[in-house]
Amino acid sequence: MAASYVALLALSVCLLLLLLVAWKHWRWGRAARHVIVVVLGDVGRSPRMQYHALSLAKSGFSVTLLGFCNSKPHDELLQSDRIQIVSLTDLQRLAVGPHILQYGVKVVFQAVHLLWKLMCTEPAAYIFLQNPPGLPAIAVCWFAGCLCGSKLVIDWHNYGYSIMGLVHGPSHPLVLLAKWYEKLCGRLSHLNLCVTNAMQDDLADNWGIKAVTVYDRPASFFKETPLDLQHQLFMKLSCTYPVFRARSESSDPGTERSAFTERDALSGAVTRLCGRPALLVSSTSWTEDEDFSILLAALEKFEQLIDSGESLPSLVCVITGKGPLKNYYSRLICQKGFQHIQVCTPWLEAEDYPLLLGSADLGVCLHLSSSGLDLPMKVVDMFGCCLPVCAVNFQCLHELVKHGENGLVFEDSEELAAQLQQPAGSCPRGWRCWPDAVERRRLVDGSWKDSSGYCLGNAAPVGNRGLVAREAGSASFLLWRL
Repeated sequence: MAASYVALLALSVCLLLLLLVAWKHWRWGRAARHVIVVVLGDVGRSPRMQYHALSLAKSGFSVTLLGFCNSKPHDELLQSDRIQIVSLTDLQRLAVGPHILQYGVKVVFQAVHLLWKLMCTEPAAYIFLQNPPGLPAIAVCWFAGCLCGSKLVIDWHNYGYSIMGLVHGPSHPLVLLAKWYEKLCGRLSHLNLCVTNAMQDDLADNWGIKAVTVYDRPASFFKETPLDLQHQLFMKLSCTYPVFRARSESSDPGTERSAFTERDALSGAVTRLCGRPALLVSSTSWTEDEDFSILLAALEKFEQLIDSGESLPSLVCVITGKGPLKNYYSRLICQKGFQHIQVCTPWLEAEDYPLLLGSADLGVCLHLSSSGLDLPMKVVDMFGCCLPVCAVNFQCLHELVKHGENGLVFEDSEELAAQLQQPAGSCPRGWRCWPDAVERRRLVDGSWKDSSGYCLGNAAPVGNRGLVAREAGSASFLLWRL
């Protein structure tokens, strides 16, 4: 009798073990096709990670995207049946106590909250993390990966400690602690991506981290905007922002007119207005690594030239984005009292931003990298729209903008003012004729297709250094290689 009980117990244990193995195999089968993308920031303002998620979904992965949902992501992301967006709670800084205590409480809350969300999410083969911000996300994602068997992939957009250094100074204890943490925890990942060859070299030489360069390229919806869509956009924006409204009424009451275009009442044809203002566009996160006083000083010089009789068009300058310094610069703009220049600082819907870039005459980039090692994605988007770009110079800008070939590079407001007046003449569209739009598009498209070497999946090598992200598509290829 005892032997039969032992045999029954052994059989039960074996059955349970078989069920456990089958369950784990089933779970791992699902996990192998699942990726968790983590953004400890606003998903709607993280285009590169949105493109990673879309690319992974198109490659057959199911994607869970964790992040703050403060602004709307692109519609393509929301409509994908392979992508689930899980909102993280954004704890605002406490209003009492010293700043160091407020920051500490926020970090602890984010660590616990992120770990809880990761543990409540279906297991994944990979946790794909944007850095910065990496404090406390890198350590939390690594720990969750250890518990769930997930591999950690870090996409280095910049260094978090260098951004903190803009506010507190490079020798502040918090900045030094953040640098130590980033350097230590950054080595815990299975794969590292970065945005420039300069960052790749820095990670290898100073941090002992091997990374693959994955350059940005614009998503497919960044392209020149047809004239009829330009008119629709201008009419839509004119309901909220007066700079897009017509300066004068048409003699035909049935004609629909914006500041830049008009639609014929009978034929429905859209034409550009004669004598319209030029449309200059810049985008920003309104942080310390962008000095908009350079642009404002250049605009002042441009206005002085118009007052002195130069044959230059009036300007509408649209600066899109959200951020901590927006109110500061808005006050400066109001103090300028421009007569021939109108400045507008809207926050656009995700679908309207590429339409605006594709409608503009000139793009201006004031991004000064806090580390000197990242590239402004806004310029990539502008190139996708064949929009000429004037960009302020910094250490590795040459990896993207080549002066006189696909854009113009300036050092200060005097050089920017000179660049604003020379191509334009009296015609706003003159900006789009130089440098050649074909060269701008070639940099982000054709030259990659013609690159020497191999092309596997959605990735193509740039020389022997790294990969170009085709809508960040290289990410999915690299995960297959892990």
